[in-house]
Amino acid sequence: APSPAAAVPEAHAAEAAGGIAAPQTIRVSVDVLEDLMMLVSELVLTRNQLLQLARAHQSDAFAVPLQRLSHITSDLQEGVMKTRMQPIGNAWSKLPRLVRDLSIELGKKIELDMRGAQTELDRQVLELIRDPLTHMVRNSGDHGLETPEQRRAAGKPETGRILLNAYHEGGHIIIEVGDDGRGLPVERIRAKALANCLATESELAQMSEREVLRFIFAPGFSTAQQVTSVSGRGVGMDVVKTNIEKIGGTVELSSREGRGTTFTIKIPLTLAIVSALIVEAGGERFALPQIGVVELVRVAAGGANAGAGAGGQDGAPRIERIKDAPVLRLRDRLLPLVSLAGLLRLPAPAGAAEGFVAVMQVGGQAFGIILDRVFDTEEIVVKPVAPILRHVTMFSGNTILGDGSVIMILDPNGIGRAASVGADAPSEDARRAATAGTGLRSDARASLLLFRAGDETPKPVPLGLVARLEDIPAERIEMSGATPVVQYRGGLMPLVPVSPGSFRPEGAARQAVLVFTENDRAMGLMVDEILDVIDERLDIQPGSGRAGFIGSAVVAGRVTEVLDTAWWLAQAGENWFRTARPAASRSARPRLLMVEDSAFFRHLVVPALSAAGYEVMAVDGPAAALRLREEGHAFDAVVSDIEMPEMDGIAFAHAVRAGGAWEAMPLIALSSRAEPADVVRGREAGFTDYVAKYDRDALLQSL
Repeated sequence: APSPAAAVPEAHAAEAAGGIAAPQTIRVSVDVLEDLMMLVSELVLTRNQLLQLARAHQSDAFAVPLQRLSHITSDLQEGVMKTRMQPIGNAWSKLPRLVRDLSIELGKKIELDMRGAQTELDRQVLELIRDPLTHMVRNSGDHGLETPEQRRAAGKPETGRILLNAYHEGGHIIIEVGDDGRGLPVERIRAKALANCLATESELAQMSEREVLRFIFAPGFSTAQQVTSVSGRGVGMDVVKTNIEKIGGTVELSSREGRGTTFTIKIPLTLAIVSALIVEAGGERFALPQIGVVELVRVAAGGANAGAGAGGQDGAPRIERIKDAPVLRLRDRLLPLVSLAGLLRLPAPAGAAEGFVAVMQVGGQAFGIILDRVFDTEEIVVKPVAPILRHVTMFSGNTILGDGSVIMILDPNGIGRAASVGADAPSEDARRAATAGTGLRSDARASLLLFRAGDETPKPVPLGLVARLEDIPAERIEMSGATPVVQYRGGLMPLVPVSPGSFRPEGAARQAVLVFTENDRAMGLMVDEILDVIDERLDIQPGSGRAGFIGSAVVAGRVTEVLDTAWWLAQAGENWFRTARPAASRSARPRLLMVEDSAFFRHLVVPALSAAGYEVMAVDGPAAALRLREEGHAFDAVVSDIEMPEMDGIAFAHAVRAGGAWEAMPLIALSSRAEPADVVRGREAGFTDYVAKYDRDALLQSL
C-alpha cells in the first residue's frame, strides 16, 4: 500500500490535471459474475417460496420483513444484471473491418450505418447473436447489394448501404439488419423451393410472397448462382434462425425487389431470470414466458360443434370447431387454436366452468394456446432442460416455483411448430387476413364454407362473408308477419331459408343458421346442415340465371351452385347498401382495381365481378391503391368508394388525375350517395362514371 506521504503528491497531480478524477473501475472474472448471478437466482427462488408461504398462512408478523426482503432481492437482482449488461456495439466492433474487406473482395462500394450501439443487453445473449449478425451482414453485402454499375443503371447511388439498428421495446431488444440493394428474388426462391421438394406447385401457388421468402431459412437453401468464399454453400440462414430461436427470439424479414431487404430480430434482454405466466393444462402446471403473450382471453367452457355460435348468451367468446379444428373468432378474425393438454397428451379436465386462451405472436403469425387455468405472474429462474428431454422441442427449460415444485417452461416457437401454426407454417388466419386486405384475388384459392340446403349437393359461400355460425333452438324462432325472426344480441334478426325445406322449426329441435353482419345489421340464412370449410380456387361459370345463385363451380370434385349473397341479403327486406360502406374487388381478364374500406363488401363484390368475366384486385383504401401505382401495377379500370377514412374517393381521384401511370385510366365511383350534386362533384374530381351502391346491373353496364 502507498504511504501517506506518497499519496499526497498523487492527489496534487490529479488536481493539477484539471481536478477530474480517473474513472473508478476494477476487472472481475466472468466466472465470478456467473457465480454471483447463480446465487441471486437462488435468492429469487427462496424469496418466491417465502412469499407463497406468507400468502398461505396470512401471517402479519412476517409481512413487513418479507416485503423488505423482496425489495432488496429485486434491487440486488437489478444490480447484478447491470454487471452482465454490455452495449451491443461490442458485438459490432469487428463489422466495419469486415465490410471494408467485403467491399474490396466483391468490388462494391459499401457504407455501414450503425445505430443504437449503446443499447445494452445480457453478455450471454450478446455472445450468442455475434455470429448470426456477422453472417447477415455478409449476406447483405454479397447477395443484397449490387455492383456500382448495376446501381447506376437502376438509378441508385453507387455506394450501397447496410443498416444496423438496435433498440429496446417492452422487455426485449429489437435488432434490424437491412440494405438498400436488389431485394430477395421471389421467383428464384419459389423455383428453388420446388426443385428442393420443399413445397408442391399447388402449395406455392397459394402462398403469399412473405411465406415464400421464409424458404431462405430452410436448411441447405441458397439462391447464389455460384459458390464463393463469401456464400453459396446453403448453410447460414437456417443456422441464424436456429441460434436466435434457441434464446427465445424470433427473426422476420421483409423485402421488395429493387428496393432492399430488412431482417428484424426480436430477442429477450436476458436469459437468466424472465417474467412468466404460471398456467395449468391437463392437471399439470407450466411456465409460459410473457415475451410472446399478446393477451389472455377468457372463454366459455367446452368447444362447440360446427354449428355453434361464437358467443354465448352473455356474449362471452366461445371456442368454435370447424370440422375438428378449434378456432376463436377474436375481433373479426379467426384465430387458430392449439390445445396444450392435447399436444402434450395430458388428460383433459372434466366439468370446468371456463377456460383461457393465451394469444401468442410467433414471428408474423398469431395463434392461441388453450389453457385450463392461469394462476399469476412470477419471475422465474431459467434452468437448462435435462438432456433426456432435449428432443421435446415444446420446452425451453425448467424452473422451481415458490412451493418447491419443478415445472417445465414452454417454448412458443416449439408449440407453433408442433401444431403447424407457428412462424414456419402460415396459419389459416394469416391467409384469410391477407385475403381480406390487399391479397384478395378472384383467381386465388379462397376459404369456402360448405353447407347443404334443399338437396344433397354441397353449396359454397366465401367464409369471409360469414360472421358467425349459429345453432338456434327451434323454439326461439318466431314469426314477424310472414318473416321468421329470432331475438339476437339485443335486436331482431330476420331469417331467410335457402330452400323451403330449410325452414323447419316444427320438424327439428335446432336450426343451422349462417349469420351475415355489417355495421348494425344482421341477417340469418337458414340451411339444412353445415358441412366443412375448405380452401378451393373458385372458378365461377355463369349459371342458368336461377335466382339466388351467381353461377356454378367445381368444389371438392363436384359441380355446385355458388350462392349470390347480395340476392339473399335483399330478401331480408332491408336495404343493406343504403348507408353501409362499399366493397372492394381485384380483377383479371380485364383487370379491375377496387378501392373499398369495408372487408364485408369486398367479399360481396369480388365473386360477382369475377362471374361477370373480370379479374379483380381489392385494396382497403386509397393509400394502398397509390402504393400499387408506385410499384408499377396496371389495371384497365378502377372502381372506388367515395366515403372512406383518411383519404376519401374525391381526394383519391384528384391524386390519380394529377399525373403518373394511371392518369388516363377510367375511374368509376361507387357510392351510397348518388344525388345530382354528388355526381357533378365526382365528375369534376375526375371520375369517368358514378354508380349507386350496390346497383350491380348499373356497375356492369358502366364497366
